[in-house]
Amino acid sequence: MTFLEKILLYAEGKLGGFADFVLKALLALIIYYIARRVIGKLCELIKRNMLKFHADAAITSFTVSLVKYTLNIFLVLTIIIQLNLVKESTITAAIASAGVAISLALQGGLSNLAGGVLILLLKPFKAGDYIIFPNENQEGTVRKIEMYYTTITTTDNRTVMIPNANLTNSTIVNVTAMEKRKLEIKVGIGYSSNLMEAKAILQRLVEAEPRFLPEEQQFFVDNLGESSITVGLRAWVLTDNYWPVKWEMNEKIKHEFDAAGIQIPFPQVDVHLDGWVGNSSAN
Repeated sequence: MTFLEKILLYAEGKLGGFADFVLKALLALIIYYIARRVIGKLCELIKRNMLKFHADAAITSFTVSLVKYTLNIFLVLTIIIQLNLVKESTITAAIASAGVAISLALQGGLSNLAGGVLILLLKPFKAGDYIIFPNENQEGTVRKIEMYYTTITTTDNRTVMIPNANLTNSTIVNVTAMEKRKLEIKVGIGYSSNLMEAKAILQRLVEAEPRFLPEEQQFFVDNLGESSITVGLRAWVLTDNYWPVKWEMNEKIKHEFDAAGIQIPFPQVDVHLDGWVGNSSAN
């Protein structure tokens, strides 16, 4: 007979059934509190050692989350069984009768768990990547990948938690997966503007911008529209420089086109009315 069982037996003989239940509940809370602290320390130790050996941040977060949830569920079941708070036969009957309901309730959770495992194995993205999730109109930087959710931070510092199953069953755009991106800018100019001069300005601006990489560069006429000619450029930049260069180039192109007298037309409609003369007679 263990020391804990002796305490419970003594309490049952001296204090009666109600006091026995109260004592069991008190012991359960004490054990739960201590065990939770131990589980927390263990999770911190696992995380520290995984980071020490340069494990991927997403895998580290997922592993710690999995260990934490598993040990907490095991802890609760152990306390219930060891302290006889509920008879084992009652627990078995409850689990058996609620099996279908539990499986249905966990269906989404299991899908998210499987999705998390797939993300870690296939690596469509990792912590630190900037992703776009068109289905839910969300985009941001991946902060952590856990058992059920992937957490991203948007550009305006909002935290968005997306179920893993949604991510694995939908199209995801990983913006920062590659080290460099091809920047494309298109702009419409009027038919009366000097086409060759417009292309020369685009080329000059690209050559003057040091953040463009010394690789393939293209300057082209993309479309002959109803009211404008679309000219454009394509050039490579580092992924981190993509948006700053794009914004600055748009501003420079506008200034240079204005200085050169190159018109950037806006949508307009010309209405021509045929002359009409009305006849009138006076009495």
